[in-house]
Amino acid sequence: MLYSLFTYDCVAFQHDTSIVKSAGNTTVIGLISNGDESEYRREVEKLLKWCQNMQVFLLNAAKKEEMGPKKSDTSRKNKWLSIEKKKEIIDKIERGGPLFFDSSLGIFYIHQSYQQLEQIDLDLMPHPKDNTVTGEWIHREGYCSMYEECGKNPTVDSSLLPAIVPCVRNEPAPTISGLHLTQLKNLCPMFDIENGTARACCSLQQLNTLQISLSLSKPILSRCPSCLDNFVNIYCQNICSPDQSLHINITKTFSANVSGDIKDAVLEFEAFYGKKFAEESFDSCKNVRLPATGGYAIEAMCGKYGSSFCTAQRWLDFQGDVSNGLAPLKIDYRLIDSNTSFSNGINPYNRPAWKCNEPSSSDGEACSCQDCVQSCPVISPPPSPQPPFQIGNVDGVLVICILIFCLFFTVALSVRIYWCFSKHQPKKKKLQQELTEKDVTWSDRASLATQQFLGRIFQKWGVMVSSYPITVILITSVIVIVLSVGMVFISLTTDPVELWSAPNSRARIEKDFHDANFNPFFRTNQLILTVKNRSGYTYDSPFFGSQNFSGLITKDILLELLDLQTKIYNIVVWSEKYQMNVTLKDVCYAPLNPRNPNTTDCCVNSLMQYFQNNKTLFDMTAPQGDSVVDWRDHFIYCVNSPLSFKDNTKLGLSCMADYGAPVFPFLAVGGYEDEKYTEAEALILTFSLNNFLRNTNEYEYALLWEKQFLEVVKAYQQDPSSNFTIAYMAERSLEDEINRTTLEDIPIFAISYLVIFVYIALTLGKYSSCGRLLIDSKLTLALGGIMVVLWSVLAAMGFYAYIGVPSSLIILEVVPFLVLAVGADNIFIFVLELQKDDRKPNETHEQQIGRVLSTVAPSMLLCSISESVCFFLGALTKMPAVKSFALYAALAVIFDFLLQMSAFVALVSLDTRRQENLRLDLCCCAKKKSSKKPPKTDGFLLSIMRDYYAPFLLHGITRFIVIILFVLMFCAGIYFMVNVKVGLNQEMAMPTDSYMLDYFAFLYKYFEVGVPTYFVTKGKYNFSALEGMEGVCSSVGCNNNSMTQIIQYATQFPESSYLAIPASSWVDDFIDWLNPSSRCCRLYSFGPNADKFCPATSKEFACSKKCMTSNSNGIIRPSAEEFYTYLPLFLSDRPTLECSKGGLGAYDSSVTFQNESVGATRFMAYHTPLSNSQEFTAALKAVRELTDYITKTMRMMPGTDPDFEVFAYTITYVYYEQYLTIVEEGLFNIGLCLIPTFVVCCILLGMDLRSGLLNLLTIIMIVVDTVGVMTLWDIDYNAVALINLVTAVGISVEFVSHMTRSFALSIKDNKVERAKEATANMGSAVFAGVAMTNLPGIIVLAFAKAQLIQVFFFRMNLIITLLGVAHGLIFLPVLLSYCGPNINKAVLLELQKEKKNKMELGISNKGFEDNTAKKTMEDIYENIADETTDKESQRTTAKI
Repeated sequence: MLYSLFTYDCVAFQHDTSIVKSAGNTTVIGLISNGDESEYRREVEKLLKWCQNMQVFLLNAAKKEEMGPKKSDTSRKNKWLSIEKKKEIIDKIERGGPLFFDSSLGIFYIHQSYQQLEQIDLDLMPHPKDNTVTGEWIHREGYCSMYEECGKNPTVDSSLLPAIVPCVRNEPAPTISGLHLTQLKNLCPMFDIENGTARACCSLQQLNTLQISLSLSKPILSRCPSCLDNFVNIYCQNICSPDQSLHINITKTFSANVSGDIKDAVLEFEAFYGKKFAEESFDSCKNVRLPATGGYAIEAMCGKYGSSFCTAQRWLDFQGDVSNGLAPLKIDYRLIDSNTSFSNGINPYNRPAWKCNEPSSSDGEACSCQDCVQSCPVISPPPSPQPPFQIGNVDGVLVICILIFCLFFTVALSVRIYWCFSKHQPKKKKLQQELTEKDVTWSDRASLATQQFLGRIFQKWGVMVSSYPITVILITSVIVIVLSVGMVFISLTTDPVELWSAPNSRARIEKDFHDANFNPFFRTNQLILTVKNRSGYTYDSPFFGSQNFSGLITKDILLELLDLQTKIYNIVVWSEKYQMNVTLKDVCYAPLNPRNPNTTDCCVNSLMQYFQNNKTLFDMTAPQGDSVVDWRDHFIYCVNSPLSFKDNTKLGLSCMADYGAPVFPFLAVGGYEDEKYTEAEALILTFSLNNFLRNTNEYEYALLWEKQFLEVVKAYQQDPSSNFTIAYMAERSLEDEINRTTLEDIPIFAISYLVIFVYIALTLGKYSSCGRLLIDSKLTLALGGIMVVLWSVLAAMGFYAYIGVPSSLIILEVVPFLVLAVGADNIFIFVLELQKDDRKPNETHEQQIGRVLSTVAPSMLLCSISESVCFFLGALTKMPAVKSFALYAALAVIFDFLLQMSAFVALVSLDTRRQENLRLDLCCCAKKKSSKKPPKTDGFLLSIMRDYYAPFLLHGITRFIVIILFVLMFCAGIYFMVNVKVGLNQEMAMPTDSYMLDYFAFLYKYFEVGVPTYFVTKGKYNFSALEGMEGVCSSVGCNNNSMTQIIQYATQFPESSYLAIPASSWVDDFIDWLNPSSRCCRLYSFGPNADKFCPATSKEFACSKKCMTSNSNGIIRPSAEEFYTYLPLFLSDRPTLECSKGGLGAYDSSVTFQNESVGATRFMAYHTPLSNSQEFTAALKAVRELTDYITKTMRMMPGTDPDFEVFAYTITYVYYEQYLTIVEEGLFNIGLCLIPTFVVCCILLGMDLRSGLLNLLTIIMIVVDTVGVMTLWDIDYNAVALINLVTAVGISVEFVSHMTRSFALSIKDNKVERAKEATANMGSAVFAGVAMTNLPGIIVLAFAKAQLIQVFFFRMNLIITLLGVAHGLIFLPVLLSYCGPNINKAVLLELQKEKKNKMELGISNKGFEDNTAKKTMEDIYENIADETTDKESQRTTAKI
C-alpha cells in the first residue's frame, strides 16, 4: 500500500511494519507471513486514525474506495464525490500514479515534483481560525519562541515543498545530544555548542525538514561558502537558535490537532535582524553566479525584483513569503538600525556576517572573483583604441595630402610661369637625318626587334587564318565544344561558407572542428512581431503597483501570438522522397529529451512560454488582497525572475517553459529600455531545430519543415485580419534568397549583353548610303564577336569543370561581362583599323588582314597577357569566391584572345569577302547586283577626336589644368581611400524585395542580446587533475586567472571585448552537482541497485547515499577516478527543482570523450548586440586576442599538450574573418596584378621602362580614385569589391596600354604631336570599344534586384569605366605629352637607310621627305615586315 501524504510526524508502532518517508511520500511496509495480516492491519488502522485526526482524506488506489472523515463529525457539511468524478480521479490515478487529497484545503494532488496538477474546491471543511498573539511573551536569552512541528500550514494553497509549521513554545531551550546534536552541528556549524551544554530550539524532525528545504538553495550558493553560510545562518537563527526569543516575535497562530492533541501552531512571526548584518549577508550573495545561464543566483531568490532590483530587505522578504512555494509560513523580516532599542526584550540579531572575500571557517577559502567583486584583483582597463592619426586636431592623412598637392601645385605653377615669361621658345623638332649605329641604344634596338618579331608572326598568322576561314572556324568550334562539354561536371557552390571562407582559414578550421565534435550550431527559425497604431496603457497591478504597458502587450495580441505559434507547432509536411510526414518533433532541438522528443520538448522561446503555451493558464485570474491578479502580473513576475518555478502571486504559476528551461526576457520581447519589459515594442518567437549534417536525411527533413514554416508565416502575414507586422527568417532563408536573386537577375545580365551586342553591331559598320546599308552593316560580325566571348567563357568553365574546380553563380554572371568588356575593344581596334586601311596594289584581302593584324595584334596581346597574368596572380588569394573568379577570368581572357586571333579573324575574312562580293549581311546568299564603292572616310568619332578634342586637350593651358585637377583628384582619392569602410553587412546580400531585409532591420532595432559564442578547448588538457579543474573553474578555490574567470574579466569591459554575459561552465556546475550538501549526486544505499547512481528525478527512499563526502573547507574536488565515473552521469542527469545542476540540456553536448578521457569541450558566452560588419569584425578580433591569452595561460598547467588551444566559435566568424586581413590581402593581390602590367608592357614594347612606368602610374591612379569614390558613394570594401578592383586593373590596362603603345610608335615631330596622333587614332577606338561598350551594359545593371549587383557591379563598374575613360583619354595623353618616351632612334636609323636607298634610285629628297612626314611608326614596321617577308620569299625561290 502506498499513501502519499504531506507529513512527517507519523511513526510505525508495530514490530514488523515500518513507515518509510521521503520528501512528500509516506509508504507503509508490512510483513505478512503465513497469511497473518494482523500487525499490518493494526498499523493501517493507526495510520487511518492519525489521518482522521490530522483531517487528511486518502484514496486507496488499489481498492478504489473512499476512506473519509467520520460521519459523526458534524462540524461541517460532508460533500461526497459523484460516481463520474470518482471515475475521473481513478483514471488519473491509473495514468499518473498515486493521487492524494488534503481535506483541510479541498485539493487533489498527483505527486510529480511537487507540482500542483489539478485543484477541485470540495469545501470539505473550513480553514482553522487564526489567532492573534496577545499577552505577555518572554524575550530572553536561552528562551525559545517555537519548537517542534505542528503539521501543515492550512493557509497555504499550494507549495513546492510541504508547508510544515512549528509549534508555539515560549520556554527555555531544551538540551540536545546524540544524533540530534550531530545533525545540528552538520547543518548549523556556526553555533558554538558543546556536548552536555548544547541547547537548541529545534527538534530533530525540524532539522530534517530544514535540511530538505536548504538542499534546494545549497547547490546554487555553494560556489561561495561565505554566502552559503550567511544564508544558512539566517535559517538556523530563525529555527534553532537557543536565544530564539530574542529576535523572533510570533504574531499569529492557529490551533492544530497533533496526534489528537490540540496545540498552538505558528502562522506568522517577525524576525528582527540588524540592518548591517542583513546587508552584509546580501552583499556576500548578490554576485554569486549561475554558470549554466551566466546570470545571478539571486535572480531566483528575490521574487518579482529579480537580480537588478533586489535589496537585502527584498531578498529576505522573499524568503518569508509563503506564495513563493517554498516558505512554510509568513516571516516578516524587520531590519533594524544599530541604535534602535526595544522595551519588550527584543534584541535584533546583528553579529558580523562573513564577507565574500573572507573565508567563513579557519580552513576555508574566500569566494572567487566571479562570485565576489571584492575578491577580484585590480584589473587595469584595456588600453584605449589607438587614436586616429592626427596633426593638431586635423586628420593627419588629410593634412599630408593637402601638403603634397600644394607642393606639387606650387612647383607646377612655377614651371608654367617660367615657361610663359621665358624668352626661350621650343623649337619644332625634326627627324634626325644623320644617325650612326652608336647613336641607337640597346632598348631602341630591343623595341624594334620585338615589334619586328611580333609583326612577322601575326602577319603570317593572319594570312593563314584568313586564307582558310571555314577550316579555322570548324577546328575552333570542335575545341570549344569539347571543352564546353565539361560543363556537365560543373559544381556550383551556393553555400556562403564555402564561398567566402577558405578551407584552410583559421575560422573555417575552427568551425569544422566544432561541428565535428559538437554538431553544427542549431538552426534558428525566428519571427519578430510588432503592431501598428496601438496605444499604450497603464495597469494598476495589485502586486507590482502602477505599470506602463505598450500597446503590444495586450491580451488579444498575445492570444493571436499563441494562435500563430500553434499553427507553426502543428506544421506537417509530406516528404515525397522519404514517403513520410515531417513534424516539428522530428527536427526540433529538444535539450532535455534529445533522443525521443515530443512536441512539448522542443525548444521554442516566446512570451507565451511563461504560461506553458496554455490558454487556460493565460486566462486565469485570482484574488490578491482587495483586487485581482491576472496574466499581466505573472508576465511582470517572470521577466524579472525567469527561473521561478512558482510566482508569488495568487496565481501560483510557473515561469518555466513547457520544455523545462527558463525563457529569459531578451528571448521573448525586444525594443525596450532599461529592462522595462512591459514597454517592449516587439515580440520574439523562436523555433530552434537541430542542424544536421548536409548529407543526412534529417537535414532534408529540416529543409522541408523550414520551407513549410516560411509558407505558413507568409500566409499569416497576408491575412488582413492579422494585427501583426511580421519580420521573419528561417535558417535556409539566407541561402535561398541569394540563389533566388541570382537566378532572377540572370535576365538583367542577358539584357545587358543584348544592349552591348546591339551597340557593337551598329557601330562596327561604316555606313555610306542607304543603298549599301545591309552590305556595310556588321550584324553578323558583331554576333560572331559576342559568340567568341561566350565561347571563351564556356571553354574556361568546361576546362575547370573537368579538373574539379568549383564554380559559383557570381562567376556565371560576372565573368562573361568582364570578358566582353576587355574583349570588345580588341574587336573595335581590329575592325576599325581594317576599315581605315587602304589595300596596297596587288595585295589580296588575306594579305591585307595579315598586315593589319600585325599592327594591332601586339597591342591586343599586351592587354590580354597583362590581364590574364593579373587574374592568375589574383587567384593566390585565400578567399574561395575571389580565387575561383580569378581563375575563371584569367583562363577566359586567354581563350578570348586565342579565339579572336583565330575564329574572329576568320569571321572578319568571311565578312570582307561578303562585303566585296556585295552580299547582304545576315543573308549572305542574297547579292546586290552593283554598287559604287564608297570612298574612304575617317569616320565621325575619329574626325572629332583629331580635329577638335586632341588639339583642345593638348593645348598648353589645358594640359596644365588637367595635370593639376588629376593630381588633386589623386590626393583626394588617397584621403578617402584610407577612410573606406571595410565589411559587408548581411542585408547587402539580399535582393531589394527580400523579406530578409525587414528581418535584419527588426533584428538590429529590437534585439537586446548578441549572438552566443563558444570557447572551445582543443587538444590534451588534464581536466581531472586538481590543477586542471582549478585552471578552468571560477567557484571557490579556483584559480583567479582561470579560463572562465578571464572571460568574466572581459565582460567587465564590453565596449572593447564585445562580451556581455560570462561563459557557462560545465566544470563549475559539475563540482556543484557533486557537492554532498545538495540532493544531486546520490547513490542507492540498499536494494538491487546498491551503490549505483540515482538520478535527480528519482524520489526513492533508497537514494540516500551521497557520491562524495563533505570536508571542512567546503571545497569539493573529485579524484581522477571519481571525475570520470561521475562526469557522464552528470551530463545525462536531468535538472529538477531539487537539483537544478543536472547537466542534461545545458552541457550534454558540450563535452566529448576520447580514449576514456575528456576530449574537446566548450563553454558558451554571449556577445553584446552587434549590428554591422565592422562590429562583428571587431568582436572577432577582440575574442581572438582573449583566447590567445587563455591558451597561453592554460598551456602552463602540468600535463597540458603544447598544441593545446582555446578558440572562440560562433556561426558568423567564418563570414567576418576575411575582414581582419582583407586590407593587406587586397593590397597584396592588387600589387601582384600591377606587376605583370608593368613587366609585360616593358617586354612587349622592347624594354621600354618609361612606357611601363607611365602605364603603372595611371592604373594606380585609377584604382586609388576608384576606392576613394567608393567611400563617397557608400560602397564598403570587401571580397566582392576586391573582385571588382582586380577587374579594374584588367580593364584599366585596356584604357592605357593601347594609348601608350600608339604614342611610343608615333614618329611625329614632338611629344605633343605624338600625343595628339595617339589620342585621335587610338583614343577613338578605345572610347568606342571599351567605354561605350561597357556603359550601356553597366546602366542596365542598375535595374537588378540584388543589392550586390546594384552596388558592387553597377556602381563600381560605372566608377571604373568613367575613371578609366578620364585617365585613359584625358590624363594619359597629357602625361605622355610631358613625360612620354622619346622617338625610337632605331626606327629613325631604318628610315635613314631607306632614304639613302631611294636616293640612290634617283628619288628626290623633297619627295622622300613629303612621304616620310606622312608615315607613322606602324607603316615603318609594316614595311620592315614586308621587306623581311619578301627577302624570305626570294631566298626560297633561289633555293628552288
